[in-house]
Amino acid sequence: MNNPDKPVQFIFAGKAHPNDKAGQDLIKRIVEISKDPEFIGKVLFLQNYDSELARVMVQGVDIWMNTPTRPLEASGTSGMKAVMNGTLHFSVLDGWWVEAYKPNAGWALPEERTYSEQEFQDDLDAETIYNLLENEIVPAFFDRDEESIPQEWVGFIKKSITEIAPAFSSTRMLNDYQKQFYTKLLQRSKDMVADDFEMAKNISAWKKKVSRSWDSIEVISVKPLDGAKEPMVQGLEYTAEAVIYLDSLQPNDIGVELVVASPVNQGEVKILGVIEFDMVNFENGRATYQLKFSPNEPGAFDSGIRIFGKNPLLPHRMDFPLMRWI
Repeated sequence: MNNPDKPVQFIFAGKAHPNDKAGQDLIKRIVEISKDPEFIGKVLFLQNYDSELARVMVQGVDIWMNTPTRPLEASGTSGMKAVMNGTLHFSVLDGWWVEAYKPNAGWALPEERTYSEQEFQDDLDAETIYNLLENEIVPAFFDRDEESIPQEWVGFIKKSITEIAPAFSSTRMLNDYQKQFYTKLLQRSKDMVADDFEMAKNISAWKKKVSRSWDSIEVISVKPLDGAKEPMVQGLEYTAEAVIYLDSLQPNDIGVELVVASPVNQGEVKILGVIEFDMVNFENGRATYQLKFSPNEPGAFDSGIRIFGKNPLLPHRMDFPLMRWI
């Protein structure tokens, strides 16, 4: 901040919740530092942060820096507004920035934590911030050509405006709603009411049929795919099979699928993939479902097999709640 050739000024603004004592103490500490002789004019705290102050800041600052504790950033709309105004963003990969960040269009701290202890993580993040500022960000800003234009910096701004800003506009949001939801819902509504609500009647009849017979479904035999006890080898083919008595149902009334997950004894379970079985035989009410599976990655995995109600007329699997693990 006191470098005569490459000075940096930090501007803080924001409000702490009345019950957020830690936030209030942090603001108090920033104000105290701003009054130290070596930081006067170099560290500023702007009071009464509101939309009007934000409007001036997002247009006037060179970098919008946000350093939330992972993963507590709710969204980060102020950073979006800053990018719309040509301001470069520098933040932890959390909230909106984890979706928006692109190399050479801003800067980021890693999304993953290195330490479980927050104090150690804060120290590492602070050191990373200072290193990036001193070795990358500040030099790029002050590196000027003969016309005093920071070509690299301007390149960052152009990439930020062209590749990041459009993805976080209201226009993009409304277009997504229209393409992904409104248009599809409109078409489905037309399909549902066509021919005197024929589709709605078929779905209702199917749900009643499956619900009545669900408790009568019986698993005759099952050969699970177990990659947890013996690590899977990439490229080899593994087989799982389930023979199920369907009572009055037909094979296409249910689906059988394999759920592959990270080992349950390694902390948080992560679903790695879901693969549906093929129906290979149906005789005397017994359906045989089989899966041939070649892993893309080697290693130890946990897996489970589940049965679910299946109908191509359903808008989504969650529209029918019946499911059973076997």
